Amino acid sequence: MRTCIRADHVLGHENGRHVLIAGGQVVYEDDSIVYVGPARDGSFDETLELGASLITPGLIDLDALTDIDHLVLDSWAPADRAGGLQWSEDYFERRRRDVFTPEERQVVREYALVQLALHGITTYMPIASEVHSAWAEGYDELVGMTETSRRLGLRAYLGPAYRSGVNIVRPDGERAVAFDEERGRAGLADALRFLDYTADLADPLVTGALLPCRIETLSEELMVATASAARSRNVMVRLHALQGLLERRLVRERFGVPPLQLLERTGLLGDNLLVPHGLIIDRNPAVDGADHGDLATLAAAGVSIIHCPQTSFRYGSALHSFGTYLAAGVNLCLGTDSFPPDLVRGMDVGVHLAKIVDGTADAAPAERYFEAATLGGARALHRADLGRLEAGAQADLVAFSLADFRDGVLDDPVRTLLLNGTARSVTHSVVAGRMVVRDGEVPGVDLAALRARAQALFARMRAAYSERDTLRRGADELFPPTFPAFASQGTPT
Repeated sequence: MRTCIRADHVLGHENGRHVLIAGGQVVYEDDSIVYVGPARDGSFDETLELGASLITPGLIDLDALTDIDHLVLDSWAPADRAGGLQWSEDYFERRRRDVFTPEERQVVREYALVQLALHGITTYMPIASEVHSAWAEGYDELVGMTETSRRLGLRAYLGPAYRSGVNIVRPDGERAVAFDEERGRAGLADALRFLDYTADLADPLVTGALLPCRIETLSEELMVATASAARSRNVMVRLHALQGLLERRLVRERFGVPPLQLLERTGLLGDNLLVPHGLIIDRNPAVDGADHGDLATLAAAGVSIIHCPQTSFRYGSALHSFGTYLAAGVNLCLGTDSFPPDLVRGMDVGVHLAKIVDGTADAAPAERYFEAATLGGARALHRADLGRLEAGAQADLVAFSLADFRDGVLDDPVRTLLLNGTARSVTHSVVAGRMVVRDGEVPGVDLAALRARAQALFARMRAAYSERDTLRRGADELFPPTFPAFASQGTPT
């Protein structure tokens, strides 16, 4: 099937870089692009005239939220309540359980994947909280998620999250990691089994990856085994690391070296490694602020940093800095990691955080962030056929409406989208030539029913924090409202 999509603005690709085409069109046949350029006549099975829109490559989210919430509950708690959002030591030892049934967990996944689609994400690598599970993720859960992803038509890099330990709070309030190394070995076995499953599936939209949890929750044995498996099977590894001072302290205490050196020691440091956040290195003022070679080490190894500016901002941190990492030769790609999974909002936040960090208005221009959301993600995945609109590339594209009066007047379409808009302006999304979003809707999905089911599950998830809290505080105490409820019983006058 040959399809043509036209719009006032198309972000094409020429001579190795993105280029803007006024009055452009994208033509694709089956799963591949055959033409990108000025609008011209031709014979097409379907033609879409989108008018005041910007057509871009599909957005690549490599730390993509696949949960029903993140940050709404846990990004604003004062110190006296923050500990209640982690597992207590008692919960780890005697009471840990799954908050949701396997069927309910699949509802959570579907809700999250539909959110990704509606926000213009065409390629994703998932991240979900393990705090609501008895341990981490299992083989069956990811098989179910794979089936949902295939039904929706997204491009996925998948694997069950696994770990040897879990972050806990001790009765005295101290933060630590409690280990169950056998669970870590079982988790890796599940992950390897899932790699076999994806290989047998032979679906070009599903690629297996190794997705261990946070570096401080892994044993050295598990890290070495993960690195070995990744090399022998030629798959990507994503590991949350270099993301906080607590992580740095816990890793030093257990392993005797900071996280970056541990990545080297275990064989994980390489061009198949993706590191979400990557904030806490020598250049960060909270560590040292001087250059002792951390960025050079990351660049030489070919590691990709998954920058999640909106999440960092909400937790009160920032990359030091976007421009510095790029100048050092580190590949930067993007992730959402929190709700909403809106990379447009994330890019806008990143542009302005960089101004504060570097002290210049041009520290991170909008175009550099848009390259990270497309070309940077493609480089991280070693996929030259993604992240660009040009003949021969995969037919992965997104259309953003620029027609909303509230978005203001139009200057450069990319800059206007990032500064004035959000990813909620997505009207169409195509993955491998299949229309995943059409006219702002996901075909075959009842959004109202899915929202209602997710809201009910969220209420149960919120209530379950109480049983994990060391002080066993109720959810209403852990998450008080912004303002007290209206309580007047007076008579209207």
